[in-house]
Amino acid sequence: MRLQKALAEAGIASRRKAEELITSGQIKVNGVVVTELGFKVSDTDEIFFNDELVVREDKVYLLLNKPKGYVSTVSDEKGRKTVLDLIDQKDVKERIYPVGRLDSDTAGLIILTNDGDLTYSLTHPKHEVEKEYLARVKGIVVRNKAKEIQKGVVIDDGYLAIPKEVRIVELDKEFQTTLMSITLTEGKNREVRKIFEAAGHPVINLTRIRIANLTTEGVGRGYYRRLKIHEIKYLKNL
Repeated sequence: MRLQKALAEAGIASRRKAEELITSGQIKVNGVVVTELGFKVSDTDEIFFNDELVVREDKVYLLLNKPKGYVSTVSDEKGRKTVLDLIDQKDVKERIYPVGRLDSDTAGLIILTNDGDLTYSLTHPKHEVEKEYLARVKGIVVRNKAKEIQKGVVIDDGYLAIPKEVRIVELDKEFQTTLMSITLTEGKNREVRKIFEAAGHPVINLTRIRIANLTTEGVGRGYYRRLKIHEIKYLKNL
């Protein structure tokens, strides 16, 4: 494993920041300063940062059902509540971080881990990981309009956003709203909201209910669970 990856997985810093630590001579391997970014280490090598032994953490995989009002970051300069505030520190001692983001005003599923490889697999567009949302939108969406949205909607200065699937779940004629299911394989900022806004049906409430094969079943709002071995293997093989 490359040294910068080992540092990142140990929770010392992000991979990019770890590269800076290496090139600046702050990292030792088996007592010797290493400044080569391509340097590889094994499980038996001892890594030191500022002359302190780096303890490599066990991998952690959590599925969190995020409520509104929490930001999907490790920390927030504005002092807002983060997804890590929902994690019992007695239960999880490793340094974990959210995979991708959910807006503060969006609820639903988000994965937290310290596995950089899994994070890359789940966030890189080439893997086309499905994420399904339930969106309560203004207005009555007719079937033909849903088909038009699925064919693609132009957002962000000409970008054509093409959902994987768009379905009408429920019509509320009394309050003139529609509950929609929309599945994306991308992770652009506020993409679901922008799609429905451009289609003339602004989002009222938004919840992510599925990531790949993971659903909200058994995970109440504000709670989390550890992923099972077969779920982790599935995600790694996407």
